[in-house]
Amino acid sequence: MKDCYTVTTYSVQSILGLIESRDIAIPEIQRPFVWDSTKVRDLIDSLYHGYPTGYLITWKNPDVKIKGGGTAEGKTVLIDGQQRVTALMAALSGMPILNENYESKRIKIAFNPVYEGEDTPFAVLTPVIEKNSSWIPDIAELFRPGFNSWTFTNDYIKANPSCDPTVVSQRVSDLTSIGSRQLGCIVIDASCTIDEVTNIFIRINSKGVVLSQADFAMSKIAADETHSGALMRKAIDYWCHMAVKPEFWSTIAAHDPEYMESEYVPKTAWLKSDHDDIYDPDYNDMLRVAFMHMFGRGKLADLVSLLSGRDFEKREYRSEIADDSFAKLHEGLLRFMSAGNFKDFVMALRAAGFSTSTLIGSQGAVNFAYNLYLTLREDKSVSSTDVKRWVQRWYVMSVLTGRYSGSSESIMDRDIRRISEEGFKSLYDEIVAARLSDTFWNVELPQRLNTTSIRTGAWLVYVAAQVRAADNTLFTQGFKVSDVVANVGDIHHIFPKAYLRKELDAPQRLYNQVANYTYLEKKINIAIGKKSPKEYFSVARDACVHGDSYFGDIADLEDLRANLEANCIPDGIFEMTASDYDEFLAKRRQLMAKRIKEYFDSL
Repeated sequence: MKDCYTVTTYSVQSILGLIESRDIAIPEIQRPFVWDSTKVRDLIDSLYHGYPTGYLITWKNPDVKIKGGGTAEGKTVLIDGQQRVTALMAALSGMPILNENYESKRIKIAFNPVYEGEDTPFAVLTPVIEKNSSWIPDIAELFRPGFNSWTFTNDYIKANPSCDPTVVSQRVSDLTSIGSRQLGCIVIDASCTIDEVTNIFIRINSKGVVLSQADFAMSKIAADETHSGALMRKAIDYWCHMAVKPEFWSTIAAHDPEYMESEYVPKTAWLKSDHDDIYDPDYNDMLRVAFMHMFGRGKLADLVSLLSGRDFEKREYRSEIADDSFAKLHEGLLRFMSAGNFKDFVMALRAAGFSTSTLIGSQGAVNFAYNLYLTLREDKSVSSTDVKRWVQRWYVMSVLTGRYSGSSESIMDRDIRRISEEGFKSLYDEIVAARLSDTFWNVELPQRLNTTSIRTGAWLVYVAAQVRAADNTLFTQGFKVSDVVANVGDIHHIFPKAYLRKELDAPQRLYNQVANYTYLEKKINIAIGKKSPKEYFSVARDACVHGDSYFGDIADLEDLRANLEANCIPDGIFEMTASDYDEFLAKRRQLMAKRIKEYFDSL
């Protein structure tokens, strides 16, 4: 690994010059600046006093063979230190930055040459400071071409006659010397693999930040001028931002005329009136789905290589491969962004019972499912009317088995390749037969329900099954699980936790088992209080028999039994006390697993 990078230094002035001349690309330049103004001030203060400010990391894209002969030199990209360099450009070069609303703003750092306090002589410019002649309101003035230090210092002394001219002259000189301060830079060669680059990044970055492969891909896209990469990256950022904040459309329309003229606008504008949050993808999700769908691969490292023009067989880089890869990615992004595709896919999730974002437990599973949706829509062997059904079944299988949880990129890569090579139905039959066997339904799934986590896949699918079946909450006839599922506070302990604490001194890991959960109206939950199941279930049963009023609204005994069955309440609940709790959990897990299987088979 030592041969693929070098360590060098650049002056602040040199770095800014290389960026201005585009010899080094800074991909974040068109994204909102995340530092606040005080961090910019602190960086300038550190440079002024000669304190270390950390390493920058640059990565050279490989040189590419041009069709017909010749070579195009790969662009050098700044992959770490983007915020620091943007801060320097804002403070010293006077470059406007984009705030969180994508509005162009100046950050002006003021300097007081006669400051004698223990704090910093720098400050973020305010109206009060601007009126004080002892402050230089904008240090960018001292770094403009043609700046005359002697004239500037004399003018300052005239405006502040009580100051010490020698001190002012020295401190102005110290300030301008920031331009010659040296910044450490790790220069990574194009021969370095992405895994090696990532490893270097993690070891160097003092905060332990992980440089994801999606970050690499976004940097590669943004730095590419040949294929309008900056606009493509902007489209990705805008779409993902609007998925969460639809009102952001007005900001785009007001501040980005270039984007408003692009072909991405129709693919983004529909989000301004969309408030569904079941699937709010970020740039990592969007890149993964578009890449898997268009390239039949699952590893984003391959996307970076292909966008660079890599020929995996000949182990060289060619411009036509880069051209084709950018075109494919562009098409994949447009398909991802399409209102028709996206809404139809979300509708498939909703129709399967995943009616709220609180029921989405695995982003990897959702990403793969959307990729599958887009892929099956292009598959002539799959009827268009069956696409959503197959997507639903695959998604539920993935969530139940945890197929795409954790480090799942290699599994995604293998699955998408096999779908491309063997066809979806062949892989589906094989996976389902292997993973969803009788042993899974009868043994493994009940074991997966032995948990306190309401984020576990088995619980989420169980609730989705209730939502899809339009089940009523416990003891009610018209109050649906779907009405309360987004509110975790409406989950009720069937064996009340206060009751279990009193009778068994039960710890949280025991009374908070998901098999002890059901959805319930708050007023019913309050009425039940600390009663044992034997007591309050018997009250409900007897009220149905005798026509008495009670905490629920089910008046018929058969309706009550159907309600208990829908909520997987085991027989014998009318006699159960604390001593029966373990038996209750075991029985209910089996009933929940059975209900999940029936639900899966019905999709």
